[in-house]
Amino acid sequence: MQNDIQKAAKFITASKHCIVFTGAGISVESGIPPFRGPDGLWSKYDPTCLELDFFNTHPKESWEKIYTIFYEFMGNAKPNAAHIKLAELEKKGIIKSIITQNIDNLHQDAGSKNVLEFHGTTKRFECQNCLKKSRQPDVSLDLLPPACPVCGGLLKPDFIFFGEMIPSHVNDESFIQAELADVVLVIGTTGEVMPACYIPYQAKDKGSTIIEINAEPSAFTNTITDIFLKGKATEILTQLFNLIK
Repeated sequence: MQNDIQKAAKFITASKHCIVFTGAGISVESGIPPFRGPDGLWSKYDPTCLELDFFNTHPKESWEKIYTIFYEFMGNAKPNAAHIKLAELEKKGIIKSIITQNIDNLHQDAGSKNVLEFHGTTKRFECQNCLKKSRQPDVSLDLLPPACPVCGGLLKPDFIFFGEMIPSHVNDESFIQAELADVVLVIGTTGEVMPACYIPYQAKDKGSTIIEINAEPSAFTNTITDIFLKGKATEILTQLFNLIK
């Protein structure tokens, strides 16, 4: 393992356009469980609340579950060492962008600036009536469902519900970053959520080196991964950070 970490550090150090692709696993050490799997959120909560048709026809019921899961349960999560080390590598100019499937805002809270939120964020809302977007400080969640501060319409969290398309500007920029990348650091993802999972494959097709950090093998491990670093993201990224010049 130590030899693989040293090898990965050399690839990252020598890279001209290193990007990061993160999933739920990077936030587990911040106390946010993954959505899927035996201990995932969907084993405890009914995901129907994130179906767009259900949300529009049962906004209060949907919002009550959304609030419990995403604002009450996850709302106090803080960035962990993995998020912080990635932000520091961006400040050094080594990491050019982070493409995240997560909606928890922890990359930005850690200080990362170039973050593409592929599935959106809990920190922003979109009015279903006037389509204006609002940030969390400007929206009260004391009464559910919350009302748009502009027109009073129904607010929806600005993350992707089941059946929604990925916004074209985020999708396009993510795949542009994949094509530019010579190294991709894949962290904490099963590689099964579409269309996000196609991003590392796109990078690999363009000749990128894939370095994967995961607690368990993913769909990428035996297909496109060049270096697999098994373990906690906080521990492995700290070791990598100390070796990157």
